[in-house]
Formats: sequence, C-alpha cells, structure tokens
Amino acid sequence: MNMQRSFLIAFFLVVLYWVIKLYEPFLVVITVAILLSVATYNINIYIRKHLKNKTLAATLTTLLLFILFFAPIIYIITSTGEVINNFDMSLVDKTINYIKDINPKLPDALSFFQGYLDDFIKNLDLSTVTKTALSYLGAIGKNSANFLKDMLLILIFFFFVTLNARELGVYFRTLLPMKDSDMDIIFGEVSNVMNVVFYSILATAIFEGALFALISVIFGYNGLLFGIFYGFASLIPIIVGALMWVPLSLYSFANGNYIEGITIALYSIIVISIVADTFIKPLIIRFINNKLSTVKANTNEMLIFFAIFAGLTTFGFWGMILGPAITTLFISLMTMFKTIKEKGMDI
Repeated sequence: MNMQRSFLIAFFLVVLYWVIKLYEPFLVVITVAILLSVATYNINIYIRKHLKNKTLAATLTTLLLFILFFAPIIYIITSTGEVINNFDMSLVDKTINYIKDINPKLPDALSFFQGYLDDFIKNLDLSTVTKTALSYLGAIGKNSANFLKDMLLILIFFFFVTLNARELGVYFRTLLPMKDSDMDIIFGEVSNVMNVVFYSILATAIFEGALFALISVIFGYNGLLFGIFYGFASLIPIIVGALMWVPLSLYSFANGNYIEGITIALYSIIVISIVADTFIKPLIIRFINNKLSTVKANTNEMLIFFAIFAGLTTFGFWGMILGPAITTLFISLMTMFKTIKEKGMDI
C-alpha cells in the first residue's frame, strides 16, 4: 500500500510538473481571471439571482468587467497613436526651455535634493527627452498587442470561471486536505480583500479621473483621454496624479498661460490630492469594506496599497490584482498556522 501511494504521489507530481510547463505562458492571465472572478462573485450572484440564468449572468458580468476595466485601456491605446501623429515636438522644446529659465529652488527642508534637481535640469534637452519618449512609446506599441491578447484571454477565462464558480468552489473544496473552517477563513479573507481592491480601484480611478477630466475640459483639452490617464496614474502609490498634472501645468506655463497652469496645479493638489485622495478615498474604501464585502476585512488598508505598489513593480499592470491577493493569502495562512499552534490542533 505504501509503495502504491508513493508511486501515485510521484506520478501526480510528474504530471503536475508537465501541466504547469504546458500552461506556463498562461498562468498569470489565468490567475488574474480567477482573482477578478472572485472579486466580482457577489455581482455575478446578484445578477444570476434576478435572471435565473447562470450563462446570461456570466455574460453580463464579463461585459460589465470589460466596460469598466478594459474599455478605457483600449481607448487609451487607440487614442495615443492619434495624439502622437499630431503632436508638435516644438512644444516640448519650449517647455524644457521654460523649466531651465525659471531655475527652481527647493525649500530649506529639501535643500539636499537641490544638487540633483540642478543636474537634472542642466542635462535636460530635447534630444534626450525625444529619445526617452520614443523608447517609451515604442515599448507601448510593442506591448499593446501582447496586452490586448492577455486581455482577451483574461475575459475568456473569466467568463468560464464565473460561469462555473459554484461548481469549481465545491470541487476544489473536496480536493484540498483542509478543514472547512480553515478554508472559509483563508478564502473568505482573500475574497474580501479582492472585493475591496477591485471596487476601490474602479471607484478611485473613476472618481479622481472625472475630477481631472473636468478641469481638462474647462481649458480645452480632451477630457475623456486625460481623465482616463489620470485615473490610472492615481492607482500608482506615491506618484499618483502628479504624473499628469505636473507636465500639463508646465506646458501651460511654457505657453504663457499662467492662470491656466496655476489653476491646474492648485486644483490637482487641493481638490484631488488633498481632499479627494487623502480624505474621500479612505471613506470609499471603508464603505466598500463595510457594505459591499461579505466578511469584514482584517487586512490593513495601507498594507493593501503597499501590496499594490509591490505588485506593480514585480508583475507590471496586472500586479495591482496579484499583489494584494498574494499578500493576503500569505497573511491568512500565517494567521491560521498561529491559531492551530496556539490551540494544539491538527491541520
């Protein structure tokens, strides 16, 4: 019996290795699709309950995910090419010369950065900026096809996972050698955090993007494009929306539109960064955590944002989904092991 068991385990591990090898190129997209399905599970259940049709419910949930999460990215990809073709590089040169002429001085508290800032401005020239910009744009063009392919695969996997969510949950529950109570703790926590992350990402991006779109439209810019750009920039911890409003303000100053530049800067700092990002965003996350999640999250909100930052750094765009899930799963497992050890229980 022991020999037969050892053979079966060895055979299973060999097969598992080749399965992972076979699906290795798709592991990230499959994982992201599963996590997104977990995050939108309550929406799917709500739609299914009212329509009494799981196929139609999965289709509508997938369509909703596409509209809210992927359609803005497609709009950015398609619109960026048009902007690049019509862009006047002399505007960049004018902005660079303006930055050099103002010779910015940092306050005493940040004086240790002054040397780095001076060197950066001194070495700033059109050819360097153009070369850097072209390299980034080339990377965007090169990766856009791969991104669209990944997006299509994620939507396909997402649909089938969402369609069979309950059946898959029951199946894996019978396979894993864990107590039901322990599985409820782990997967309940991961599901809850994915809810918080997914809904807060959407709410934050839409809310802050709409605020920046408003000021962009007022001064004659493409509000939809700038709003979407700002929405995605707002998801990056530390940098947040400065990636958008700083260049736009400098561009306005360089063209002599001082009131426009000051207004954009003050509006972005006060209304979006201070009021919206500092005060309203935590309220949105807390509301989502309390009202839209089935289980109260034990994971600290700051830890979630650090996990998003780490995920973006390690995995790129999809890291905003993978980072919090990996972090939460690890914390949940450690908590479970600690509880088992304290109570002297068996797994």
